[in-house]
Amino acid sequence: MKRLLLPAVIAALMIGEVHAESFTISDIRVNGLQRVSSGSVFGALPLNVGESVDDNKLAEASRSLFRTGFFQDIQLGRDGNVLVVNLVERPSISSITLEGNKAISSDDLMKGLKQAGLAEGEIFQRATLEGVRNELLRQYVAQGRYSASIDAEVVPQPRNRVQLKITVNEGEVATISHVNVVGNTVFAEDDLTSLFELKPSNWLSFFRNDDKYSREKLAGDLERLRSYYLDRGYINMDITSTQVSITPDKKHVYITVNVNEGQKYTVREVKLSGDLKVPEEELRKLMLVQPGQVFSRKVMTSTSDLITRRLGNEGYTFANVNGLPEPHDDDHSVSLTYVVDPGKRAYVNRINFRGNTKTEDEVLRREMRQMEGGWASTYLIDQSKTRLERLGYFKEVKVETPQVPGTDDMVDVNYNVEEQPSGSITASIGFAQSAGLILGGSISQNNFLGTGNQVSIGLTRSQYQSRYNFSFTDPYFTPDGVSLGYNIFYRSTDYSKLYDSDVSYYSINSLGTGVTLGYPISETSRLTYGLSVQKDEINPGTYSADEIYDFVDREGDNFTNFKASIGWSSSTLNRGVLPTRGASQSLTGQITIPGSDLSFYKLDYRGQLFTPLTDTTALRFHTELGYGDGYGSTDGLPFYENYYAGGFNSVRGFEDSSLGPRTTPPKNPATYANQGQGYRDRENDEAFGGNVLITGGVEYLFPLPFVKDQKSLRTVLFWDVGNVFSTKCYLNSTQNCGDVSFSNMASSVGVGVTWVTALGPLSFSLGMPVKKPANSDPQVFQFSLGQTF
Repeated sequence: MKRLLLPAVIAALMIGEVHAESFTISDIRVNGLQRVSSGSVFGALPLNVGESVDDNKLAEASRSLFRTGFFQDIQLGRDGNVLVVNLVERPSISSITLEGNKAISSDDLMKGLKQAGLAEGEIFQRATLEGVRNELLRQYVAQGRYSASIDAEVVPQPRNRVQLKITVNEGEVATISHVNVVGNTVFAEDDLTSLFELKPSNWLSFFRNDDKYSREKLAGDLERLRSYYLDRGYINMDITSTQVSITPDKKHVYITVNVNEGQKYTVREVKLSGDLKVPEEELRKLMLVQPGQVFSRKVMTSTSDLITRRLGNEGYTFANVNGLPEPHDDDHSVSLTYVVDPGKRAYVNRINFRGNTKTEDEVLRREMRQMEGGWASTYLIDQSKTRLERLGYFKEVKVETPQVPGTDDMVDVNYNVEEQPSGSITASIGFAQSAGLILGGSISQNNFLGTGNQVSIGLTRSQYQSRYNFSFTDPYFTPDGVSLGYNIFYRSTDYSKLYDSDVSYYSINSLGTGVTLGYPISETSRLTYGLSVQKDEINPGTYSADEIYDFVDREGDNFTNFKASIGWSSSTLNRGVLPTRGASQSLTGQITIPGSDLSFYKLDYRGQLFTPLTDTTALRFHTELGYGDGYGSTDGLPFYENYYAGGFNSVRGFEDSSLGPRTTPPKNPATYANQGQGYRDRENDEAFGGNVLITGGVEYLFPLPFVKDQKSLRTVLFWDVGNVFSTKCYLNSTQNCGDVSFSNMASSVGVGVTWVTALGPLSFSLGMPVKKPANSDPQVFQFSLGQTF
């Protein structure tokens, strides 16, 4: 950058004409103003008409004018008793152009220049430009661009203006070529360097971007290295020096860390001191540190945290528990003392909710287990947070417990929530792969109008089904959490119109209504009781399976059944939608009661378990089991109550409902000509379902690269297994029926993505069959709106 000397001269040297003698100012005349107003000059000039001046006052006046920053030359002269001020203004900036910048956008650069005082119309000052140049270079160096350079050209323009041309040569980002640890004898160098976030360049660096040197990242890596030793007994470990060297071409970085490991220390004794407030034997149970163990700072601090939380459960929110190690160099042991300072017991002043723009405060407040006015319990505050997360209404829930100003024993509890779409996972608007285009409208909300009530109203038509339904559930029908729900529905289903399905052809019309009552038996589990009535009318198609005709011959085609159900469910999931920790399971029994046309029962179990592996990855184990049968005068489970497998929430990689027993192969279509319903050829055989369902699998949950918000997105690698079986064969020609055979289980592997949108969860999967039972139909790509996995 070209450097120009300031044209101004020290003020004392510029007033040579007036230093001879003092005089009284009769008038002040200002010359040379272009943009600066005379008022600004007189406001900065510490001299007035009628005032007597001398050399010192004139020098001070000159310095005051220079401090405004408006002028590059100032001369004070005398014409009789008139003070003459001759000024040369600094130029103004007419325009600024940027070239060569890519890593930092032009908009961001312009904002930074403007904040520093360099913008169109502003007064140009060389010192300001130099300061901005140095700051930009520091920013590029922070990005690892050590060869970056910045050239600023000042081009004079008419009317005392200048144009700034800033040319940036960003250079290349210097990459790490080697990370070396010197002085280690106990642990292998590869084990130590694997702790570092900074890595030498490799084929994964393009995705991880971990081969770019950063002073802040190196500081974090050194702390991880120090913690690694401290957690393994080396309390005197010291990082003696760190060298970071750059090659002459400024393209490669070498990092060398020198360590002094010291000796390994073990725990000699563990003591408690201070005002415990809790029986000592209870605190002893929380201690992870025991005599004889290798000393670990991590275990020491974890024990402090456990004791602090235990005191917090008793209201001592401001408790302070410090583990103080006392090393003994003679035998390389450590005496550890936990000093407990419980402080005052804190009480809750107010519980506040923020961010719930749709959900009513009352919906959140009824989930609270921490009460206002009671002592602040860490467990109850966290339990309340967990219950809010399990609602499924919020993407994220955060809690703060600030101290009430002016008190030393009062806190406020503030829950900050972020709303997310709460549409039901059974929403039926859109497009389903197995059902085709679904026309009509339906509303299914788990948080209807922010009240917390679950409401579903639907009028839906697809190519094979018409559905009209209304359901309502109030999860807090009583203040203590007893829920009440009721529903009414009508379904008309004609599988003969579902050309791409493997389900056997028939039609069924169903009309029903029911009521359910839920009762909480603990914080995480509840019992559900239900009673419903349903009327079903079956119409076999021209080319329906022989099994359907056989059932109609045995049982009839028109039924009214009364069903009673009881269920138990439990959930410790951390979130209501796309959880990552915890478990959930449910067991439901359903049976037709006296007065029904058919006598049958069904037992269903669902379970899932999330096991975190890291902060961003986890394993999910899941299963679904079902069994049904007839009793009394009904022989077996009615076929339209059968279980099916294949597709989403079952065994991905296979068509919906395509697994399990198959119907009797079709006879010559001509034999059905006298049925009078027209001709339609039935393909080979169709899935008929069964009375035994066994499915399960495992998923590996991992974050999708380049996506910041992972709370509305789930990406999994899955392995699914399962099938449907029938324990009774009514026709000798029915395929795959008989005893349950685990050797006939289908399995598949693949990848799946679920994205929670405003319309409901949108799910995709790519699955490849690993084991394909006879007559099953693979389907690699599957998608659905309204289902998650």
